[in-house]
Amino acid sequence: MDQLPLPLEGITVVAVEQAVSAPFATRQLADLGARVVKVERVDGGDFARGYDTAAGGLASHFVWCNRGKESIALDLKDPRGLAVVRGLVAEADVFVQNLAHGAAARLGLDAATLCAAHPRLIAVDISGYGGSGPYADKRAYDMLVQCEAGLVSVTGTPGQPVKAGIPAADIAAAMYAFSGVLAALVRRGVTGRGGPVEVSMLEALAEWMGHPLHHAMHGGEPPARTGLAHAVIAPYDAYPTADGGRVLLSVQNDREWRRLAEQVLNRPELGTDPDFATNAARVANRARTDELVARELAALGADEALDLLERAGIACARLRDLHELAGHPQLAARDRWRQVGTPAGPLKALLPPLTLPGGEEARMGDVPALGQHTEPLLRAVGMTDGEIAALRRDGVVA
Repeated sequence: MDQLPLPLEGITVVAVEQAVSAPFATRQLADLGARVVKVERVDGGDFARGYDTAAGGLASHFVWCNRGKESIALDLKDPRGLAVVRGLVAEADVFVQNLAHGAAARLGLDAATLCAAHPRLIAVDISGYGGSGPYADKRAYDMLVQCEAGLVSVTGTPGQPVKAGIPAADIAAAMYAFSGVLAALVRRGVTGRGGPVEVSMLEALAEWMGHPLHHAMHGGEPPARTGLAHAVIAPYDAYPTADGGRVLLSVQNDREWRRLAEQVLNRPELGTDPDFATNAARVANRARTDELVARELAALGADEALDLLERAGIACARLRDLHELAGHPQLAARDRWRQVGTPAGPLKALLPPLTLPGGEEARMGDVPALGQHTEPLLRAVGMTDGEIAALRRDGVVA
């Protein structure tokens, strides 16, 4: 049987985007077959291009978020550059922007304006705090939103709150923008009309804070910061092994504790000891519980400890660093790595986690150089050689 095409084949997306939230959202659309036209500044492009040079001389954020796109470099402050964007949008299905608050509206590129002019268009506004309210004008970098959303308050150790090691607010907003576009496309298929989609980083991350938020609002106390431990389960932590590794284990119920005591700790009597027999008792005696587990695992290598825990039916994991993730045997066994073309040559990248069996594999296109597709896109909106030359001469395009 023939494979199904990618679900967004034939969909065109125009994005005036920068940093992570909008680029990561539109990369998901590109992976699923959409044509994504990325509009960048003429003076350096998306500023994420300059974050670092870790990915073969390119910025790691940019490589991660921008494969499979066409890059056009335009000066949107020049009416001729803005006219090019409007021409591209007129032929598009989806428009996405995450400019600073008010900037898109000043250019006439906000969702409300564009959807009024193009009833079938789906137009996405991604912002830090939403289009109204006292925080609408505040700068909204990922770390700032992590703080405002309370994520930092529940992450870290009892003595030190810390931000997440990934841009959680950006990613949350990106994934709601992605799913919002998909939902709007389904609705357009039924009604024939597109419409605005609004996503704010704060509201997206606040939703992800649901468990600790409900715990605090309805239970009175926020969950404690416990590092790798669990606030209400013990044992649940990472323990050092003899070879310098760390193994995390989680005992979810008292039956598992009895198995751990008998098969791993070699102390079957702990399974019925009143100080340890119930989870409440183990939490109350967390230091002693952790000491018992740590002492046994410290005599074992990480592989040996994991094997012993697995055979006892105890949930466990190796605490891996990023190089170990890159070599993870599960990712290798499931053939999740591909090569993506970039201006610096091919780089490894993971297949997106959304898999559609029976269909074409995700389209992991090349990471574009700045303005790589400017000329063909200008021709696509009807510009002549002379007009293009004039735009280049005046610095309106690159």
